[in-house]
Amino acid sequence: MAKTRHIHKRMSQRGISSRLVDLVSQFGMDHGDKVILSRKNTEALIGAVDTLKSQLIEVQTKGGLVVVEQDDHQITVYPLDSYSRKKAKEGDRRVLH
Repeated sequence: MAKTRHIHKRMSQRGISSRLVDLVSQFGMDHGDKVILSRKNTEALIGAVDTLKSQLIEVQTKGGLVVVEQDDHQITVYPLDSYSRKKAKEGDRRVLH
């Protein structure tokens, strides 16, 4: 969204960066022609980000995950590094002998 000269002046006077204005626009609550991001809403967002961070760390410790989907159905899930073509070929050779 375009910013007026007025908001640039007020941001400068009040020490509010463009990044903070963008955060309020993205995560704040609409109240008529205003968008408000309160302290309470900010605390809730921080909690959600902390939860997301711990879940992402869990995925990372598993080496990444793959979810197979088709037609709005989740079919299976497995660790990203669990499939090895080399191991699969070795397994095929053992079966043939």
